[in-house]
Amino acid sequence: MTELGLEAKDFDYAVFHQPNSKFPRRAGKILGFKPEQVERGIVTDSIGNSYSACSMIGLCRVLDVAGPGERILLTSYGSGAGSDAFSFITTKHIIEKRERIRRSVDSWLGIEDKNLVEFVDYAIYAKQKGVIRMHE
Repeated sequence: MTELGLEAKDFDYAVFHQPNSKFPRRAGKILGFKPEQVERGIVTDSIGNSYSACSMIGLCRVLDVAGPGERILLTSYGSGAGSDAFSFITTKHIIEKRERIRRSVDSWLGIEDKNLVEFVDYAIYAKQKGVIRMHE
């Protein structure tokens, strides 16, 4: 943010690395972001830690509601090995692109359209996929 000459108030949304639900909220607060700038990008409340995918899914969730000309901060890191931060500004095309999508990220996460999603633990998934077989 310093390199771009920007402050938290210059962003409409901020999406952070999410090893848990507490981390992105705390990081946002430390950096001066308001909860409403951070909350939309949090996905660990719904799906837990999907590691590096969390910040990308969070970005997609933000893009489901962002309007033209809004600035989004995306920051992630992988096990301390490296870190990247991106500042995006949406264009006027975001609305027409979004109209082509049949389901929102919230639908895929089970936040809305709960009847379309069934969450199971790994043991049930593995059994359904034939990885684990029950002997009788």
